[in-house]
Amino acid sequence: MGEMVRTEPYGDWPSPIDAALAASHDGRPEWVGFVGDEVWWTEPRPAEAGRRALVRRHADGREESVLPAPWNVRTRVIEYGGHPWAGVIGSSGPLLVFCDFADQRLYAYEPDAPGAEPVPLTPVSPVGGGLRWADPQIRADRDEVWCVLEEFTGEGPEDLRRILVAVPLDGSAADDRGALRELSDGRHRFVTSPRVSPDGRHAAWIGWDHPRMPWDGTELLVAEVTADGTFGAARVVAGGPEESIAQTEWAHDGTLLFASDRSGWWNLYRGELLPGQGEQDLRVTALCPRAEEFAGPLWKLGQRWFAPLENGTVAVVHGVGTTSLGILDPETTDVVDVAGPWTAWAPTLAVHGSRVVGSGASPRSAAEVVELDIRTGRARVIGAPHDDPVDPAYYPEPQIRTFSGPLGRDIHAHIYPPHNPGHRGPDNTLPPYVVWAHGGPTGHAPLVLDLDIAYFTSRGIGVAEVNYGGSTGYGRAYRERLREQWGVVDVEDCAAVARALAEEGTADPDRLAIRGGSAGGWTTAASLAGTDVYACGTIIYPVLDLEGWATGETHDFESHYLESLVGPIAEVRSRYVERSPAAQAEHITAPFLLLQGLDDVICPPSQAERFLTRMAGRRVPHAYMAFEGEGHGFRRADTMISALEAELSLYAQVFGLNPPGIATLELSK
Repeated sequence: MGEMVRTEPYGDWPSPIDAALAASHDGRPEWVGFVGDEVWWTEPRPAEAGRRALVRRHADGREESVLPAPWNVRTRVIEYGGHPWAGVIGSSGPLLVFCDFADQRLYAYEPDAPGAEPVPLTPVSPVGGGLRWADPQIRADRDEVWCVLEEFTGEGPEDLRRILVAVPLDGSAADDRGALRELSDGRHRFVTSPRVSPDGRHAAWIGWDHPRMPWDGTELLVAEVTADGTFGAARVVAGGPEESIAQTEWAHDGTLLFASDRSGWWNLYRGELLPGQGEQDLRVTALCPRAEEFAGPLWKLGQRWFAPLENGTVAVVHGVGTTSLGILDPETTDVVDVAGPWTAWAPTLAVHGSRVVGSGASPRSAAEVVELDIRTGRARVIGAPHDDPVDPAYYPEPQIRTFSGPLGRDIHAHIYPPHNPGHRGPDNTLPPYVVWAHGGPTGHAPLVLDLDIAYFTSRGIGVAEVNYGGSTGYGRAYRERLREQWGVVDVEDCAAVARALAEEGTADPDRLAIRGGSAGGWTTAASLAGTDVYACGTIIYPVLDLEGWATGETHDFESHYLESLVGPIAEVRSRYVERSPAAQAEHITAPFLLLQGLDDVICPPSQAERFLTRMAGRRVPHAYMAFEGEGHGFRRADTMISALEAELSLYAQVFGLNPPGIATLELSK
C-alpha cells in the first residue's frame, strides 16, 4: 500500500533535494577525446574549489583523475575558454598537452612515465592577461602543438591579438617567446584552431572580427602548408558578414566539411577545393538540407557538433530545440539517430575507428559520457554515469510548450510544474512560479535534469524556462528577433509566458518571480524595471549598465556584442541609457536578491555596485551577496549552496512560504 499523499501549501513541502546535493551535481563532463583507444574528458569538481579534472578511462573501464589537485585543466581564451587538452600515444604511453587555469601555460605530461611531472611548454608574460592557449592539436610529425594563442599586448581588456601558433614539444619555448612559431597573419581579431588535411598540405580555420559575434558572421579560411610547416597566403573560401560558419573539419577523403547557416539553419556542407585565388575555389554541396540545427553558437573554441568517420559517414548533433546524436550518410542524406533517453548533446564529439563518443543528458539524467559503436548501432554510458542521488520520483516532469507572444510570435519554453510524490497543494490554490531566463543571450535552456530546478519543484514551486526570441536551436530568424531588441523582446517573451501560465490557471498570478544569470541577470533586472508581472527576482552576475559595459567594462570577446543586441552606441546612445536597469532603478519596486562573483571580468562587480547605489534610500527590500574567488559562473560548492538557499528564502518571504530548514535571508531597505 502506497504512502499517504499529504496536502500542504505549495512551497512548504519537505524535499530530500537540498542545496548541498544540487551543488555537488553541478556541471557536466566536457571536452571528450580519444588518446589511443582510451576515452578522456574533463569533469567538474565543485568540492575542490571548482577545478576541472581530466579523467581517463582505461581499457578495462577503470576511471582515474590524470592530474591531482590543484591542477585545473581549463583555458581562459576569450574568457569562456575552449578545448583545453590534447593527447596522443607516445613512446612512453599517453602524451598529454593541457592548459592549466592558474597560469594559463601549456604543459606536456606523460602520466605513465616513471616519476613524470607536467613540464611547461610556453612562457609566462607579465603583460595584461598574459599568454593564453586553446584547442591544442599535437602534430607529432613536427614535434609541435598547433593551437590558438591569445596574447595581451597591454593592460586594457582589448589590448590583445589572437593568432595560430606552433609550440615546440621539446620545451624550448618555455621561457622564450621567440621560440613560438606564428602560423597565421593576425588579420582576424578572432581565430579558431587550424584543422590539417589528411595529406598535410592544407590547413583550414575560422576567423571573424568586431563588431560581429561568431553567430553573426565568420569566414572559413584555407592556406597551403609548406614542407617546412609554414602557412602560405590564407584565402577565404566561404562565409562572410551575414553567414555564420561554426565548425570545420576535413573528411578522410580530403574534402572540407563545414557547418554554415547560409540557409537560415546551421546545416552541413561539403567543400571540394579547386585551384584558384577566390571564393569560387570551393565547390560546395549541402549534405543534409533540413530546417534544423546541425551546429550552434561558438561560445568556446573547439566546440564540435560533428565529426567525420573513416567510412565516410559523419557523426552529428542535430535537432530543433532538443538535440539528438545521429550518423549522417552523405550519399543518401539520411540521418540515423541513436536510441536512448538523451535529449541534449553537448558540442563535444570525438571519433576513433567505428566509435563515437559524446556527452548526453536527459530530463531524468545528468550529462553522461556516451559511446556509440556505429557497426552495431548500440550506445552505452561509459563515463560519468548518472547515479540517482535521491528517489527519481522527486524529479520534475517537464512539458515542452510553445506560447504566443506579442504580434502572435512563437515563444518556446520548458514548464516544470511542482512535483513531490508525498505532497500535493491544497484545492483551490495555485502554486508560485519562477521564470528562468537563460544566459547568452545567444544561448539556450536545454531539456535536461537540473537539480537546481528540482530543488524548487520538489518544494512546490514551479519553474518556467523560457527560450525567448534570440535563443539558439530554432534557426537564424528566431535568433535575430533580438537584434537591437535586447531588453525588449526577451523581457516581453518572459512576461508573456508568465502571464499565460497565470491566465490558464497553472500559476498564481500574485506569486510570480523571475531569475537569471549573466544575460539572464540582465533580463531579470530589466523585467523588474519594465513590467509589473513579478513579485520579486533573483539577479545573478548580471549586465546592468549597457553604457559602461560597451565602453571598456567587459572583456574583448563581447566588447562589441551590444552593437547587434542594442545598436551602434554612437548612433543610439540614449537607448543604452533607457534600457539599463542601473539607469532605471527608480522603476524597480519589487524585492530582489543580487548575487555576484568578485573576480568576474565579464560582468564586473562595479556594475552591481553602481546599481545598488542607485537603489539606496528607495526602501525596496533586497540583499546583495558577493563571493570571493568566484568569476562568471559559480563553481565552488559552498558558493552554490549559499546562493540557492538565499534564493529560496527570498521567495519564502515574498510569497509567504515556510520551507523547512532554510535560514532567513536578511533583506535590507
